[in-house]
Amino acid sequence: MTLATRKDGRPAHLAERNVPRKTMRVLGIDPAAAGPTGYGVVETDGRNCWMLRFGALPALAKNRRDDFPARLRQIHGLVARLIDEFSPDSVALESVFTALNMKTALKLAEVRGVVLLAAAQSNIPVYSYSPRAVKLLVAGYGHAGKQQMQLMVRARLGMSETPGPADAADALAVALCHIQTAQSQARFAAAGATPAGSPQAGRAQTHPGISAARNRPAAGRILTR
Repeated sequence: MTLATRKDGRPAHLAERNVPRKTMRVLGIDPAAAGPTGYGVVETDGRNCWMLRFGALPALAKNRRDDFPARLRQIHGLVARLIDEFSPDSVALESVFTALNMKTALKLAEVRGVVLLAAAQSNIPVYSYSPRAVKLLVAGYGHAGKQQMQLMVRARLGMSETPGPADAADALAVALCHIQTAQSQARFAAAGATPAGSPQAGRAQTHPGISAARNRPAAGRILTR
């Protein structure tokens, strides 16, 4: 069943209740060295997930492709603004794809570095997941294609439209992956066990996945800067 969604991004059946509630909010990032860098903010109450914001930072113009430091500044600024606006409990991003050539892998590592820096400046924990782990948890298949991921993200978040571009959908998928992993770890921790075969986050710390509710900013689709 598709849930009705208010302007603040929360399902109507949750927003209508004037009672304190606990939620987890995650900023997902799909880092890219040359192409668009996707981002998505997802919130959950432990049972339902909804989207607060998603989009993609366009690649540098052709005449600026060689100005990689400018690209790093753009990405750092984007992440810092999203953190300032949404105050996420954690940041989740994709790990470096091992099949990349060395030059591309090094640039992507630098992009991840500025994301880590922006999160560290706000004292927000960062978790890293492989592309295969994200696809496995969100789509149920570790080799799912981009279109399949977009459709699964739409279904999981109860969105009225298929999220695009694919980079933005991937960022939402990373956020969903972290939410599912954190909830699974919390359940097993409460039972005194470790979930077998669960993807490991980039940090050793187990994130409980729950924080006190706060005033929520209005939802939007694309952040224009």
